[in-house]
Amino acid sequence: MRNIQNIKISISATIKEALKVISDGAMQLVLVVDENDKLIGTVTDGDIRRGLLNGLDLESLVESVVFETPTIAKENDSKDSILKLALSKKLRQIPIIDNSGRVTGIHIIDELVKPNKKTNKVILMVGGLGSRLGSLTKDTPKPMLKVGDKSILLTIVETFASHGYTNIIMCVNYKSNVIKDYFGDGSDFGVSIEYVLENQRMGTAGALSLLKEIPTEPFFVMNGDLLTNIDFEQIHEYYLSNTALGLMCVRDYDHQVPYGVINTKKNRILSVEEKPVHKFFVNAGIYMLSPEVLKFIPKNEFYNMTTLFEKLISKDINVISYPIKGYWLDIGRFEEYKRANEDYEKVF
Repeated sequence: MRNIQNIKISISATIKEALKVISDGAMQLVLVVDENDKLIGTVTDGDIRRGLLNGLDLESLVESVVFETPTIAKENDSKDSILKLALSKKLRQIPIIDNSGRVTGIHIIDELVKPNKKTNKVILMVGGLGSRLGSLTKDTPKPMLKVGDKSILLTIVETFASHGYTNIIMCVNYKSNVIKDYFGDGSDFGVSIEYVLENQRMGTAGALSLLKEIPTEPFFVMNGDLLTNIDFEQIHEYYLSNTALGLMCVRDYDHQVPYGVINTKKNRILSVEEKPVHKFFVNAGIYMLSPEVLKFIPKNEFYNMTTLFEKLISKDINVISYPIKGYWLDIGRFEEYKRANEDYEKVF
């Protein structure tokens, strides 16, 4: 997000002043704001040309040419949503406003397309048997099953890479040669890949005890059988803005009781709820962790990520949740695999 101090002008500025700001700012527009920095509109060189052709001169006020309904984005909008908005309207920049309508920055679309490289590690747990998928995983590890025109694991790798995360470690076990033969060192896919071999079942966190080098900064951990289009940069930023050693992504889960629920006190009926719906957060299999938490994982033992979080909680260590709002699917059974293929083209 670019700084906007040098491209803001007031509604009382002249067209000549607006032209100078456009020329000096190299962003091809100015932001017209009121005394509270609330966005009134934008002015481009095209708006000025049309005004001059309609009889205005350089000393005319900029309010004569301001475009009062520009496309804008909110501060917490994801990069993907901003890119889709820009693509649909063929825009090169989009002003960013906060909840009070104040303009706080501007996104240059060309810069959003090119992600900033991050040094944070991404550790993918891809050693599972996938036994619930039956014959589909007899010769193929589940993360290498095709969804759409590519494997689940390739979609995960490409999604991380699109957000600038290219340092990847894959914890492999079942049919590990299939994964290693396909991805190699990752250079063909614009990433760097290392492998950690689990010689025994290690759970969703145990393989972290096998890392050759301890990460020096927060790192992602993700199950290798998930399809999601979430913004990993937003998760990273959220993690850094909180004083926590662990973050767990969570999903809404609703469960409807198929019967009328009777609330009683002794034998007296207090109320009747007909088929109530209970709402929960469930573990989404995506985490961000501080290197400090690795000391709580036992060496060479089966250990699940939920057990790690329970351990951290018992020691009064701050761990936080991050609710996922985008697409997310855990491909554990044939029904989810079928649904993933139905969803893929629409989502990805």
